[in-house]
Amino acid sequence: MTVSEYAAKFEDLCRFAPHYNTMEAEEDKCVKFENGLRPNIKQLIGFSEIRDFPTLVNKSRICDKD
Repeated sequence: MTVSEYAAKFEDLCRFAPHYNTMEAEEDKCVKFENGLRPNIKQLIGFSEIRDFPTLVNKSRICDKD
């Protein structure tokens, strides 16, 4: 699954977990998303500790293309 497909599925499933749709839970949402990434992408992204969800998805997509 590509990062784009994963991000779309993740967003779709987040609607069933209202906790992740609040500003207070942005960090938790990012951590959960990171944990589901393929190991090679997770390794590249993980050290950055990005806690803004749109930025995290964008950086993950860039790593996926490379």
